[in-house]
Amino acid sequence: MTDLRDAHCHFFSAGFFRALGREAGTTGDSAEQLPHTLGWEAPGSDADLADRWIRELDRGGVSEAMIIASTPGDEASVGAAIEHAPSRLVGAFMVNPGSVDAPARVAQAFESGLRTACLFPAMHHVAVDDPRSIAVFDLASRHRRAVFVHCGVLSIGVRRRLNLPSRFDLRLGDPLAVAAVASRYADVPVVIPHFGAGLFREALMAVQAAPNVLLDTSSSNRWTALHPGLTLREVFARALDCAGPERLLFGTDSSFFPRGWQRGVYEEQRAVLVDLGADASAQAAIFGGNFQRVFRG
Repeated sequence: MTDLRDAHCHFFSAGFFRALGREAGTTGDSAEQLPHTLGWEAPGSDADLADRWIRELDRGGVSEAMIIASTPGDEASVGAAIEHAPSRLVGAFMVNPGSVDAPARVAQAFESGLRTACLFPAMHHVAVDDPRSIAVFDLASRHRRAVFVHCGVLSIGVRRRLNLPSRFDLRLGDPLAVAAVASRYADVPVVIPHFGAGLFREALMAVQAAPNVLLDTSSSNRWTALHPGLTLREVFARALDCAGPERLLFGTDSSFFPRGWQRGVYEEQRAVLVDLGADASAQAAIFGGNFQRVFRG
């Protein structure tokens, strides 16, 4: 097994599809019907989906992956997957800090072994520096856990395909606000995914302002189209210059099956780093070492 570790994968569980089904008004079992509508594999039980992920990681030569419960309230699904494969999967969960029960759910999730709370300010209309979001950072500090904050462009493909509304307030996904809060919680690793997803300059400013902020490299990074002339090579070059390899976390944003783990994302990013002359130690940190330090340390 290699030292390749993926810090950004989505766990599209039966609970995830049933939550979407409630929004869509689907009758019957949405965990079967919605995947069929989308042309995807049904997830089966949480243990079944964990096993599907393990087979996919084995096929890709991936030692570990962080899987994200991708709807608020679905922590138990990822918890069950982690219990099923504790040496291969690390658990993260989406939290809506505006929910009345959010503090209790976050505390329970951390106590059960999940490692990262994921905030989506634009989706849930709760700013990063809102006291309700601050409560998540407080709990992460208390439990020695990480916080992930989605910034910039936010587009949920599965919602779009199911014609579900996406009433996002992109003004709330500002990396500078993340830096302001992160600087108050120096013991909490704070991850901004997708290099800031369009707010790249601000994401670089955030890593310079707060040494506990990391950037994840996940997805196709199509947000670069918002910056004329900006290439993925230039993104990595600037990120390495501002953050250093020790604060970059490799990720793919893999999610549904049968598409599975996105090897093409890995191959493109590896090729970029080779072209930039990143040495073996830098590549080892980005593709696995930082994952170990942040989520297994």
